Amino acid sequence: MSKVTLIGTRLASEGQEFVFEGEASGCAGCPYRSQCLGLSPGVKYRVTDVRENAQVLDCAVHDAGVQAVEVEPTSVPANVSTRNAYAGSKVALEGPCPHTECPSHIYCEPDGVEFGEERRIETVIGEPPHDHCELDRDLTLVEFAAEE
Repeated sequence: MSKVTLIGTRLASEGQEFVFEGEASGCAGCPYRSQCLGLSPGVKYRVTDVRENAQVLDCAVHDAGVQAVEVEPTSVPANVSTRNAYAGSKVALEGPCPHTECPSHIYCEPDGVEFGEERRIETVIGEPPHDHCELDRDLTLVEFAAEE
């Protein structure tokens, strides 16, 4: 189910993904506020369509203005404990990881998922991109279902 919203023109391209962080301080008093703030904070979205001939509107947050796009919540790839990695099960992330240079770090701390939050596994992808986990975690790469 897609929603129409306004996002920065630099982000307004089909396939672009972002996590909606909620209202910024520059939103106060904006006449377009209700059109921008109709998304759920903390949810990851994907732009599914950029409205043709959409007017670029001035914005206190986005320096190049905003324009209308259609977005949908999107799935999130993540590393979870192998013992819990089954399609359809609900799991939480294993916890923070200080090893930012690891190729799996973006999956151990994915955008759009909070630590302690249980999410439903849509698909089990398989082996994570790292050779060895520095925290000795036994991890499997999965795809969390998009949030409703």
